Formats: sequence, C-alpha cells, structure tokens
Amino acid sequence: AVRRKVDGAATVDKKSRGKKSSAGGKATTATERAEETASRTRDRLQEALQNRDLMKSIGEYEEYLPLSTRVVRELRAIFECLGGMPSNGSGLLLVRPSQPIKVLSPPEPSLPPGGKVLRTEKVGSGHYTNFTMKLLKTGYPHLDSYGESRKSVAFASVDGYCRQLRNARKKLLPSNGSASAAAHAQNVDSAARDAVRCIEHTMVVVSGEKSVYRAVIAPSAPSSSEHRDSEDGPASPTADPHMPQYQRALVASYSYVVSAAVDRLLDLIEYTFLREAGCSANLGNSTTPGDSANAALGGGPNGAASGNDMDIRSAASAAAAGLRVVDGVRMLGPSLSKLCELSSLPGTSLSSSGEDTTIASALCISLHRSTVKNCSKTLENLARSIQLDPLDGPRHRPVDARVAKLSSDVVHAIRVISPFVSAYKSVSKRRALPWDPNIGENAGEMDTFVRFLIKQLSISLSGKAQNYKNDEGLDSQAKSHLFMMNNTFYLLELLAPNGVYEGSADGGGENYRINAPWFKQKMTKSFESEKARYLTYWEVLNRHLTNVDDRELNYQNNKDVLSLESGRLLKSRFSGFIEDFERVYVVHRNFTVIDPKLREMLQGDIRRVFLSRYKAFYDKYSRIQFSKKNMENYLKYPPQKLDSLIGQLFAMQ
Repeated sequence: AVRRKVDGAATVDKKSRGKKSSAGGKATTATERAEETASRTRDRLQEALQNRDLMKSIGEYEEYLPLSTRVVRELRAIFECLGGMPSNGSGLLLVRPSQPIKVLSPPEPSLPPGGKVLRTEKVGSGHYTNFTMKLLKTGYPHLDSYGESRKSVAFASVDGYCRQLRNARKKLLPSNGSASAAAHAQNVDSAARDAVRCIEHTMVVVSGEKSVYRAVIAPSAPSSSEHRDSEDGPASPTADPHMPQYQRALVASYSYVVSAAVDRLLDLIEYTFLREAGCSANLGNSTTPGDSANAALGGGPNGAASGNDMDIRSAASAAAAGLRVVDGVRMLGPSLSKLCELSSLPGTSLSSSGEDTTIASALCISLHRSTVKNCSKTLENLARSIQLDPLDGPRHRPVDARVAKLSSDVVHAIRVISPFVSAYKSVSKRRALPWDPNIGENAGEMDTFVRFLIKQLSISLSGKAQNYKNDEGLDSQAKSHLFMMNNTFYLLELLAPNGVYEGSADGGGENYRINAPWFKQKMTKSFESEKARYLTYWEVLNRHLTNVDDRELNYQNNKDVLSLESGRLLKSRFSGFIEDFERVYVVHRNFTVIDPKLREMLQGDIRRVFLSRYKAFYDKYSRIQFSKKNMENYLKYPPQKLDSLIGQLFAMQ
C-alpha cells in the first residue's frame, strides 16, 4: 500500500511539474543560470530565505524533493493505522520497542573528542570523512534500517546531481584539450555556480529527508508528555528508563541520513577550490604542503592552472569563484544547518552541551570553515601572482612602451571580484590575511584588498620601468617614462571616477570604479611626474630657438644676403634644431600610445613645448637670405610640417 501510494504520488507530481514548466514556472534555463550576476543570485537567495516555504524558492524543488507535505500527511495516516495493529517484530518496524536490542551510548558512528570533523578521504572521491561510511548502530533495528536505506538515497541524490552538472560543464570545454585563458575562466566560474546550485540542491534533499523522517520515524518518537515524564527520573510512574537512549538514537539516525548529503556537498566544494580553481597551489614556493597536495590531486583538470603556472587572470577567476561559493555558503549555510537539526521535532530536543553535536551539524560547521579557508587562499594567490609577474620579456615589458598586460589583468581581476563585497567581508572577519591581519569587526573591507592589489601593481610597474633604463639605446630613458604614463593613464581611465559615471563597489563588474580619493591622487601624481620628465626630451629643441641681435645681422653689398659671419649665426640655429629634432623624432616615433585620448594629450603637450616658439622663429628668419645655395635645406621643416609630424607620433604599431 505504501509503495503504491508513493509511486502514485510521484506520477502525479511529474504530471503537475510538466504543466508548471509548460506554463512558465520558476525553473530557469541553463543559459539564464550561467548569466546570472552575483547581485541577482544574492537577491534570489535572499527572497528565498524570506519566503515562508523556503524549499519552493531554491534549487530544483519540484524535481528532487522526495515527498510533498500532502503525501507526508497521508503516509503518516497509513503508518498510524499500521502502528495500531499487532506485530511480530518484523512486519512493523515503526513500533518503538520497550528497550533497545543492545545499549549503545552514544550511538555509532559518533564524533571524535573535540567535535571536529576532518578530511580523511581523497578530494574528489565523493566523500569528505569516513564517519559517514560507517554502519549505523543505535541499538534499535528499525532506526538502523531507516538510516542505512535513506542514507543511500540522500547520497545518491546529491552525488547524481553533482555529476550531472559536471558532465554538462565538460561538454562546453574545447574538444582539443588546449583550453584558452578565457575558456578556463569560464569553466572555473561555471564550477562555482554549480557548487552554489549544489548547496541549494542539498537543502532540498535534506528538507525532503526531514519530511520522510516526519512520515516514517516521527510516529514512533516519544510524545511531549512522555518526554516530560522521562525528565522527572525513573521515580515517575510513566517514565521510560530507555527514553534518553531512544532520543539519542532518533537524533543519530536522522543525522546519519543527512550527513551523507552534506558530506558529498563538502567534498564537491573542496574539489571546486582545489581542482577546478587550483587553490592548492602556493605560488612562489614549490616545497610547501599546498603544492604537494596539488601534485597529489594531479593539477587542475582541463587546463586548470596550478603552481607557478597560474597567471593573474587564472588567479582572478579562482578568487572570484571562491567568493561566489562563500556568498552561497554565507547565505544558505545557516538554513542548511538548521535543516540538519531535529530540535524542533517532538521527542528529539537536545541539550546545549557539546556532547549532543551531531555529525551533520559538525559537517555544516566544517563546510563554512573550509570554504572561508580555501577562499582566503585564492585571494592570497591573486595578490601573489601580481607580485610574481616577471619584470622582463616582451610579453611582460612591451618593447614600444605600451600598456603592459599586467595592468589589463589587474583591472580585470579587480572587476571580477568587486561584486562580492559581503563575501569578502565574511572571509576577512574570520581569517587574518597578509594585507589585513585584523579579524572580527575590525577586519577591512574590499577596498583594503583592492588597495593592496594596486600597491603590488605599482611596485611591479616601477620595476619594469627601471629595467627600461638598463637597456641599451637612446630611447631607454624616455621609454621608461612613457611606459609609466601609458599604464597610470590606463588605470585612471578604467578605475578612477571619470565625472560621467561614478561606479561603486556595490555595483561591481565592468562599471566598478575606485571612489576612494587615494587612488586618483596616487595615479594622477605618478602620471604628472612621469609626463614632466618625458617632455624634457623635447625641451632641448628650445635651446636653438633664441633670437639673434639685430646688430649682429650684417648684409652683403647687395643688401639681400647676410654676410658670411651673420649667416652662420642663423645656419647654426636652424641646423642644430633640425639635427636634434630628427634625433628625438626618430626615437619617439617608435613608441606606442593606444589610448587616443592620451595620444592627443601628449601630442598637444609636445606642441606646446616648442612649436609656438619655432613658428615665431621660423616666420622671422625664413624671410632673410642667410644662405646663397642651401636655403631649402635649412627651411625643410616649416611649422605646418612639424605639426603634421607630431600628429603622427605614438601611432599604434
């Protein structure tokens, strides 16, 4: 009868689910889930937590919840009828025996001393600890049978869902196996999104198991009057001396079931950190335990970066993925922990002592601790990857002094982590970080981390600029200054408030701006200082543009041509200007300024350095015949031509 009832309910549920989805129900497509922003995810989860029926607002409720409320009530009615019938001890397992078959205190498996659950199984094995793989021994056969059967169902439900998401994600990876940086970043982000979905799914499974417990086990739980009698001690006429033992067995059996689901979730989340995001890598230290752990894991799959091979963008993707998972655990973890408790059900109230902590509750605590710890590693790896960016090489120090890839990567990193302000605060409050040793309420906000990343970027850029000066060639010094100008201007354009749109940390993403005054002041000061040094290379031209005293200009007898001595005064000025201009121009025309706004700004600054003085000098002395045969050689650069040549500077190579 029970089997027919459950099968019938499942059939009805499937039909009703098909009608709901055809009518445009709550479920979203895979594309919509993949494009869901961090802010939208938080809003959706917040709405779910505020909903009276939480389970109908998250995850795959209609698809995976084992029993609906109506089915629970009907099944309880069936079992109540069965409980009133005589039993031979095997047909009706739900009738509470008068005493346990074997007294076990506490029931097995039990927590180790201290109540902490540590990882004993390999990452990715599907299990976090071997406690959930031990046999349940409560002393009550019907509870042991319930625990073993439902544990398999709960584990299979979470495990199957995790595998389903992972297989779907694998289909999106490049078939040739050589995943690009963009493909790797997308895979890590998808893995983090799937991890949050698995948290939602685990809540659905645990909630369903709680419903099963209400239908199958709760009828055999002691009533509130029996519970009060047992607290009065054996002297009470209605007291059951085995009541405390049975209460512990009830809690242990339910915890045994749901701990399998949480255990599978915990292994998945650590797998996401350690394998997908390469979190086990400790950059710059190949002998640390983290690297040996990564080696044991075999590195990140599908091209996932690990060890010293992790570049800034890979580290940024890992950090953003870690913060996304922390966001999910931060919002859903307390509700999941509450679902794993039985204190709200009759006959299963717990004391406040640590002895009553269940494996499921301990795993929920480990879930939060592990997520925060691994996320802090991804943040440290991001900062370390910026610090370790090489100072030499054409990829890291462009030959034409254009914007370094490092600057672009750091801007990208700041933008991808910026939407997770609350998640970062959740990490910094619980973990002392190298750039923020404070914890608790004194811990820093996201701006503290961004400031540290900018500091590391500035140090690296200064080192690259210094290496330009060590190069051979006439352009080494100027290239150093232009390189710093290119990069500081780039950072100001993309991260400083621009007056048109002032982003904020709350918005995050592509529109993120650093509104704190320190950033604009620091970058502007550096830019103006480097620009002033750069323009000195053009100021040397002014030394040739000095006026000649009219008394020194003596003409020959025909009064049209200057005398030999007077002509040499103008010839030296024009020839000196031409020589210096061509020398400077040949060097600087190979530099690149990609930003058109900066290019026009520098061209205008160069014109203001000498062009107006040259125009006045040229207009005044080009009318005088100071050379009989080579006037065109000295006047080869009229002001209009110089203006045109300056306009061709810094063109994109």
